[in-house]
Amino acid sequence: MTIETITAVTPELVEGLAHLIPQLSSSAPAPSASELAEMIESPGTTLFMARLETALSPIVGSLTLVVYRIPTGLHAVIEDVVVDTETRGAGCGGALVSAALERARALGVKNVDLTSRPSRVAANRLYLRMGFEERETNVYRYSQK
Repeated sequence: MTIETITAVTPELVEGLAHLIPQLSSSAPAPSASELAEMIESPGTTLFMARLETALSPIVGSLTLVVYRIPTGLHAVIEDVVVDTETRGAGCGGALVSAALERARALGVKNVDLTSRPSRVAANRLYLRMGFEERETNVYRYSQK
């Protein structure tokens, strides 16, 4: 398995995310090439992609790491972790998370947060196995109309 840090938008990347994003969210559209370029160019955002074999294998998973500084220090959050349904269980999710944690550590981040819907049972088990601790907190969302 290979994990790549994405540094450029390619047609394969756009296609890969068009295939993966609907498996993550039924309401979010896949990002366009220009949206991906904006994300990749952002210094606080790192997009990781997983392939089962080599750089010539199809994209089977993705994860986004966002690192940002606030008054209490450098923080990071893992977002939009998705592995293709056909390849789940092959270790892609763990490899993606490990790559993101390694990158966060290299940047000096002490704590990395993520959220996961309770219905994503396997993902939640993975996060606990990898050392994440469930926090007692309230998550609020304000939707701009």
